[in-house]
Order: sequence, then structure tokens, then C-alpha cells
Amino acid sequence: MNIKNHQKWLVNFYKKRSWYQYSPFIRLNFLTEEVGELSRAVRALKIGRDHPGEKESSVEVLNANLKEELADVLDQVLIMSSKFDIDPQTLLEQSENKLKKRFHE
Repeated sequence: MNIKNHQKWLVNFYKKRSWYQYSPFIRLNFLTEEVGELSRAVRALKIGRDHPGEKESSVEVLNANLKEELADVLDQVLIMSSKFDIDPQTLLEQSENKLKKRFHE
């Protein structure tokens, strides 16, 4: 699977469920929500949840949750890039070019 194919599949998945029509402003809120869940997953993995009544999870469960939340953030970025008709491959290239230029690599 590559990023373009996943984005195409994801957009179709969202359209079938009438989720794609939300504006970029609303999508940004979904992205923010997913970043919050990612933050919670990282916290649980690195320093624990420290939440009364919550049972402790194994490292395997915590790692699985981290992967799930990273994927959710990625999916929201892919949906957002689709909304602006931006090829996700160009995002990867943009990132690499920016860092190479900034750090003279």
C-alpha cells in the first residue's frame, strides 16, 4: 500500500458514510481531536495515565494504541490534503526539501 492509494481509499470510505462533505474548518477540529488522543497515548506509554480506577495496560496494548492514534492523525491529514487537492506525495517531498534546505543537506 502506498500513501496515494490509501488516500484514495480513505476519501471513498468517508464519502460512502457522508463524512467527507465537512469543511476544512470542521476537519481541522477532527485533526485536533486526534492529536489530543495521540498525546494521551504517548503520555500513557511514557509516564502512565495516573487516572484513578483505570487499570494498567501492557506495553503491547499501549504500543498498539499509539499506532492507532498515529494512523488516525495521518488519516485526518490525508483527508485535509484531499480537500485542498494536494497530492500527499508532495507533502513528503515538501517536508524533505524544507529540511534539506534549512539544514544544508
